[in-house]
Amino acid sequence: MAEKTNRRHVTIAGRGFDLTNRGVARAVRGVDPEPIASHYVVIEGRRFPPKQVITQVTDLDRADFTSHQARRTLLRLGFPAGRRTRASSTARAPSSAAAPEGLADRLRPLAGQWVAIRDDDVLHAAGSPHELVSWLMRHGQTAQSMFRVPEDDVAASGLAPL
Repeated sequence: MAEKTNRRHVTIAGRGFDLTNRGVARAVRGVDPEPIASHYVVIEGRRFPPKQVITQVTDLDRADFTSHQARRTLLRLGFPAGRRTRASSTARAPSSAAAPEGLADRLRPLAGQWVAIRDDDVLHAAGSPHELVSWLMRHGQTAQSMFRVPEDDVAASGLAPL
């Protein structure tokens, strides 16, 4: 079944924009998510800071709007959002009607990629360990673990194929 397109006219920093959820997803498709400080939105299984997404879509300077404005705009377009908690290792459930998403659920679409994990959050995913370490260094991030997400249940089991 085709996903419904949400369309919104929004005013950000005094400028009007016509946004769609599909247009936003297309705009961030090849973009590496930046580190999540507190708030995030989930687009095609990846967590992005809301201000990064709105900047990517509108070309506005990040100083021209707040994280709250960006988050609210993206929520209205139908993207789930959440907030990292710093006190514990578990993140709050995303703001959506869907059931809370666990780490295994967030790793599923990343099959075959290398991931960096900290506090039950996927910091970043890349095609090679070198790309992953480069991203971590560029953004001044440290991971508690790095590994390649198995491509299927057989690979995850560690059993050799028959």
